[in-house]
Amino acid sequence: MSTGAVTLDAPAVRHPYRLTRPFRDSLSAGSRNLIAYWRVPSLLVFSTIQPIIFVLMFRYVFGGVVGLSGLINVPYVDYLMPGIFVQTTVFGAIGTAIGLATDLQSGLLERFRSLPMSRSAVLAGRTLADLVRNIFVAALMVGVGYTVGFRADVGALGLLAAMLIVLFFGYALSWVFASVGLMTGNPETAQAAAFPVMAPLVFASSAFVPVSVMPGWLQAFAAHQPVSVTVAAVRALCIGGPTAMNVLEALAWSVGILAVFGPLAVLRYRRSA
Repeated sequence: MSTGAVTLDAPAVRHPYRLTRPFRDSLSAGSRNLIAYWRVPSLLVFSTIQPIIFVLMFRYVFGGVVGLSGLINVPYVDYLMPGIFVQTTVFGAIGTAIGLATDLQSGLLERFRSLPMSRSAVLAGRTLADLVRNIFVAALMVGVGYTVGFRADVGALGLLAAMLIVLFFGYALSWVFASVGLMTGNPETAQAAAFPVMAPLVFASSAFVPVSVMPGWLQAFAAHQPVSVTVAAVRALCIGGPTAMNVLEALAWSVGILAVFGPLAVLRYRRSA
């Protein structure tokens, strides 16, 4: 009677590449978007002109009126620049919507879908590339701010912490506008659809003037919406004031936005392509 050896299948072992694949795919997709800025530098140039114009316009056109009206107890340029930092990232996030809508219209997303890559890598790569762009633009805005008289009274560490909050908020918003771009599927429509989302957040906020000067019915929204909360945190880190609660509220808004719109954008991407 012959006996056969009994063999047991070894447990499947995950290859290390599979564990890092989403990260690698996201970096590859992000590099592709960054190359576009290198090959077409006008994209980056024009994305920096608008915030510089805002700085000069509010600093020298409206700054005297606000500063002399007694609405604030600090130099207006110190009050203004934290709002400009946040406003710049909000406007920059619209590029995510336009870029994804362009890729969707051209059929590029369908080609990405046919490749053996993570489903979320295209969106993560786009938002990472926009984050790198925001780092450059934010650093430029700090330089422009110091040129027109802005000073971070709290010091370099406070300014660095403020810019990290700004960049995190901009990254969270890029997922909101990613959803907008995927829903519209057309760059012109994406830009038009993004403005009604962006305009109330920026202009009905404390970015440029105190909330107290707004009508009573608007103050409740303006004081508690994410841009005002983030501006308050950045302002406290730059020029002083109550910091801990403002920073926690700003981080909570960014985390909440990312937690809601990240999965929504991925779900929309799977359905659209």
